[in-house]
Amino acid sequence: MGVDRSAVIDKNLLELLDEWEGAGESGRRLDGPIRDDTDLSGRVALELLESQFVARHLDLEARALKRRDEGYYTIGSCGHEGNVVLGRLLRATDPTFLHYRSGALMAERFRHAPGSTPIFDILLSLVASSEDPASGGRHKVFGSRRLWVPPQTSTIASHLPKAVGCAFALERAHKIGLGADVPEDGIVACTFGDATVNHAVAQGSFNAASWTAFQRLPMPLLFVCEDNHIGISVRTPDNWVSERFRGYPEFEYFRADGVDLASAWNAARAAIAYVRERRRPAFLHLEVVRILGHAGSDVETEYRSRGEIEANELLDPLLRSVSLVLHAGIATVDQVRVLYEEIRARVQAGAREVVSRPRLRSASEVSSALAPHAPDAVRAEAERAADHDARVGLFGSEGALPESSDRPRHLAVQLNRGLTDALAQYPGMLVFGEDVGRKGGVYHVTTGLTEKAGVGRVFNTLLDETTILGLGLGAAHLGLLPVPEIQYLAYYHNAEDQLRGEACSLQFFSNRQFRNPMVVRIASFGYQKGFGGHFHNDSSIAVLRDVPGLVIASPSRPDDAVRMLRTCLAKAQIDGSVICFLEPIALYMTKDLHEPGDGAWATLYPPPGEAAPFGRGRVDLIDDGSDLTIVTYANGVFLALRAAKRLRDEHGVKARVVDLMWIAPLDEDLILEQVSATGRVLVVDEGRRTGGVNEAILALLADRLCGDMPRIGRVCGEDSYIPLGPAANEVLPTEDKIIDGGLALVRPAKKGADG
Repeated sequence: MGVDRSAVIDKNLLELLDEWEGAGESGRRLDGPIRDDTDLSGRVALELLESQFVARHLDLEARALKRRDEGYYTIGSCGHEGNVVLGRLLRATDPTFLHYRSGALMAERFRHAPGSTPIFDILLSLVASSEDPASGGRHKVFGSRRLWVPPQTSTIASHLPKAVGCAFALERAHKIGLGADVPEDGIVACTFGDATVNHAVAQGSFNAASWTAFQRLPMPLLFVCEDNHIGISVRTPDNWVSERFRGYPEFEYFRADGVDLASAWNAARAAIAYVRERRRPAFLHLEVVRILGHAGSDVETEYRSRGEIEANELLDPLLRSVSLVLHAGIATVDQVRVLYEEIRARVQAGAREVVSRPRLRSASEVSSALAPHAPDAVRAEAERAADHDARVGLFGSEGALPESSDRPRHLAVQLNRGLTDALAQYPGMLVFGEDVGRKGGVYHVTTGLTEKAGVGRVFNTLLDETTILGLGLGAAHLGLLPVPEIQYLAYYHNAEDQLRGEACSLQFFSNRQFRNPMVVRIASFGYQKGFGGHFHNDSSIAVLRDVPGLVIASPSRPDDAVRMLRTCLAKAQIDGSVICFLEPIALYMTKDLHEPGDGAWATLYPPPGEAAPFGRGRVDLIDDGSDLTIVTYANGVFLALRAAKRLRDEHGVKARVVDLMWIAPLDEDLILEQVSATGRVLVVDEGRRTGGVNEAILALLADRLCGDMPRIGRVCGEDSYIPLGPAANEVLPTEDKIIDGGLALVRPAKKGADG
């Protein structure tokens, strides 16, 4: 059996106290500097030491709980306790996105919240109790609504983009009267490890902060790298972090010995003051040490020698902090020992209590915080009209209000009008992305919005999808309503974890205490004859459908798109929902349906007050639609309606076309009702055969209809990338394929009827 290193570091501190000699310096006072090279007072140093002790004993107890099979999480903060200075120096109103080794920082930050119980709260988190005030038992996280610390799971740089976004949006929030719980001189901080700086997401975040500051735009962001020189077992080269960030464009670099309390205090205080006063980014490099391995399951001897492990343990910041206060003579050995043991006793007593506290016991309890929905409130908000004068101001005149026009328009125009209306209705709404500003977007959907609403609300970003979504996340944390645009569906895949790992998990892991509402507009799907490949012509939505809690809306008709947009914005505003609004590129400029010049796909603008019911699809009947049900969405609706007309005119088949409109959640009741009406269903899915919506629909039919199964067919996108030119039709649904699929289902029944 190996040596219990947690017992070793505990013993090391006690031996330091037992062997300490000397009464310390004379003349040092509690309210004076603890050392000549710092303004850290003795009184504050003792409080910081207490928080370091709290973090240490919680780490030791986490491992003890695990050994007793009573706890579940052992990634600790041992060796990183120098971050305690940030807990004191940052305000409780400074949004702070934390690394998972932030025990001392959080213990100290709780001093900003009188009456709080950090020891007991963190113990509840360690045993996954449903009474855990941070996450409700869903994960061991550091988080507090009162202290402006959104809960983070095991982050690998994914929290940096939203920290950048929050810092960027702070001034804009104040200009429109939002963000009141963060003062105008507030700053944003985020902490991470040295291995994290190499992650592509981190590199993008550093670049975005630098790019913003280069343009002399406010970026009050403090990056804090806690450099312990190793990422699990992968070593960071000596001086890599300092060489990489000393002189980084537009960053002010601060370095400290994070093991030494006074050194960490000096550098952190200077860095925070710089960011707060200059409104520019800074990089605080705290050199720390990792003790007890990456986690309890990490066998450190597999990649480190015993000598190296023991040498690291002698660099323990608690040894340095204890020596600092003893040497200054502001506490005696007995006083320090009593404090250390008293905290141990409190932690152990709390641990005995929390193991009996309730835990999540059902799937409904677990998921209750995932995607809240208040249908009546959402409907009322969606049907609420914007202030009339605000609308006139943005549209330019009374006569320019779109509902006053009797000219039907295509999808791109109506979406533009819908966004204009929404900007009038929601003062906190921001529209941003690549080319959305003066160019008006690649497909002109945002044309003129910058001129109408101003560059502060409609603006271009740098060309990085992770930054775009991170900006949305950070802005949403401040109470804004972000509407970022992703230029093509395939570009989303470059940044998907910003929705999966960050946006959609926030309400879940914070037990609904934090939210980041967002409506992500994505130009989507195939049928673009001038584009090939998977970057501009892609229909893969499997990765979206896999994200828990994500709402996916996909309009086909221009009027429905406006109504659905209103509902999406209302749901984001009321429920804090994260929504992907998939706009079919091929239908942006489409006006005609069956014949050139028929104008059947253009529509009038839905007047304010009209909104689409959330999660409900619609049905179009060809005659009585008694022969065949076609279930589809987006481009499939356009194709299916054309095919349905030909099925009737050329083959006497009467079909009904179900436009799903909402891909998540699916309108299951409507699907079952419409399929049962004909007993034959053709699922038309431009997504792929594997991972497409068709799989969910077929599973629904199998689950709910059981022995009374209808005749089923499907026309799907193939499991292939989409090629250039006419060859694209070989791997996508087409009008002819829909007709053939429908006839294959209907003809056998018709032959039987004919006798």
